Amino acid sequence: MTQQIPSTEPELAGVRNFRDVGGLPTADGRRVRHGVLFRSGHLAHATDEDAAFLSGLGLHTIFDFRNAADQKLEGPDVELPGVRNVNLPLSDPADGSEFWKMVRDGEIDQLRGILGDGKAAGRMIASYRSIIKERTAEHARVLHSLAEDSVPALMHCAAGKDRAGLSIAVTLLALGVEREAILADYLESNAKHRRYRVRRNATSAAAYSPEVMELLSPLFDARAEYLAAAEETIEETWGGVDAYLEEGLGLSPGTRERLRDRLLD
Repeated sequence: MTQQIPSTEPELAGVRNFRDVGGLPTADGRRVRHGVLFRSGHLAHATDEDAAFLSGLGLHTIFDFRNAADQKLEGPDVELPGVRNVNLPLSDPADGSEFWKMVRDGEIDQLRGILGDGKAAGRMIASYRSIIKERTAEHARVLHSLAEDSVPALMHCAAGKDRAGLSIAVTLLALGVEREAILADYLESNAKHRRYRVRRNATSAAAYSPEVMELLSPLFDARAEYLAAAEETIEETWGGVDAYLEEGLGLSPGTRERLRDRLLD
């Protein structure tokens, strides 16, 4: 059985999509330890109360997977005393900058052209595949850091859904967490109170029309097909998770065992 998020989970005022990944079951009967691995959207808009809560988690490291364009748009994370901040962009700020400008500013005909007929979902699938294939150095750094000294850790991007979602999924694969549990945690990003707030600059009355929101939804949904594309890429490129971890990420059996010892009960 896959885990459910604890009922005591906080809803932070200025941080979307926060949760403790603890409790997820592994295939060999262990569980991810509570209080050692967290995920969220960006921390740029954290209130004083949010910051006090986050400070109380005893975090060692915050991994921020946003790029420079994200940080310019949203702002830097709030500073938490004594916490190490590691910025590991998982996307190029120049890649898709015109696309995302169109998402924010485009009128309906333009959005139909770039998002309609499955183009939006196709873009997301391509992005997930690309991050798995091309960002092995970044994922390797995260896993090696967690194995050595970086817990408790918080991973986030902008919405906490895609880049952070993939990095959490890779970490959970390394821990041996059941695939159904990994997917269930990933899909939690669809909960209404977790979702990224879509911001558009278009001034017409139709800027947030039902058709616009439907066109945008594949970009802001967590969909099983996206995570499946990442898993397929691992299979196609490395032949399986173990080979991906060892050959793609340089994670030795010893390092993987240290990772499991740090993060599992």
